[in-house]
Amino acid sequence: MSDYKRYFDLVSETHVEIEGWFSGLEPGVLPVLLARFSPQFSMIAPSGNVLDANGVETLFEQLRGARPGLNITLSEFKGIALHPGGAVVSYRELQEEHNGNRTDRRATVVFEKDADGKILWRHLHETFCAA
Repeated sequence: MSDYKRYFDLVSETHVEIEGWFSGLEPGVLPVLLARFSPQFSMIAPSGNVLDANGVETLFEQLRGARPGLNITLSEFKGIALHPGGAVVSYRELQEEHNGNRTDRRATVVFEKDADGKILWRHLHETFCAA
C-alpha cells in the first residue's frame, strides 16, 4: 500500500482544498486547485454528466461558498493499478453540510505524470452510494 501513499495523499490534499473552496473559506485556492488537474482532465459526475477541464473549472467557479460548513470525509482508499506513468486509485467520499445534507459516493481516479514528473488528476468517475 505504501507505493500508493503519494496518490492517496494527493486525493486528501485536493479534497481539503475543495472543502475550503465550496465552504467559501479560501478565496485564493482556485488556481492551486485547478493546477492539480491535467488539461485533458475528464470527469463522470455521479449524475452521469461528463465534464472536461473547462467544465470543472466553471463548476468550481459557480460553487465557491455555495456549501458553507462542508465537511468531506475520505475512506476506503484502494490502489488499483500502479505504473511508471501514474496510478489508478479508488476511495469513498462522504460530504456533509451544516444543514444536514449528506452525499456518499465512491470514486475512481486516474492519475498521470506530466513531462516534469508532476502528478495530475487525469480522469475521475464518481458514483453515488445507495442509501
